[in-house]
Amino acid sequence: MPAISMKVNGQAVCGEVENRTLLVEFLRNNLGLTGTHVGCDTSQCGACVVHVNGKAIKSCTTLAVACDGADVTTIEGLSKDGKLHPMQQAFHENHGLQCGFCTPGMIMSAVDMVKRKGKKLDDDTIRHELEGNICRCTGYQNIVAAVKAGAENM
Repeated sequence: MPAISMKVNGQAVCGEVENRTLLVEFLRNNLGLTGTHVGCDTSQCGACVVHVNGKAIKSCTTLAVACDGADVTTIEGLSKDGKLHPMQQAFHENHGLQCGFCTPGMIMSAVDMVKRKGKKLDDDTIRHELEGNICRCTGYQNIVAAVKAGAENM
C-alpha cells in the first residue's frame, strides 16, 4: 500500500492507503475527521466538499493518493482557537441549517465562493454557485442569507 502524507487543518499527517481509497474515506476513517460527510458517492450532493490547496473539491471522488503532499482543510479546520469561522457563525445566526448533514459542504463551498467572487454576492450568484450542493431540508433561502452574512464578515 502506498504511504501518503499531507497537511490537514494545519497538521502534518501520514498513512498507508490502498490506491482506491477516496480522500473522504482517509479523512473520516484514518483521521477521524467526521465533519466531511458522504451523501451520494457520485459527486452530486456536495456534502463531502473540502479545500485542497485552497480550492473546493468533492472528496468523495478524489483519490487520497492524488492529494499526497497537499494542504487539505476540512470543516473542522475552519474554526480557530475555539471561535467559529465567520461563515460558520453566519449559518448559525441565520438558521442556514436544519438537519445539518449538508452544512459542512455548504460552508466549505461558500468560503471558496467568497475567495473567488469577493464579499459582495447577490442571491443569484450564491444560488448558482451552490448548485453542486444539495439540501433536502430547506428551501435554500436561509442558506443564501447565511452565505451573504458570512461573506460580509470574512
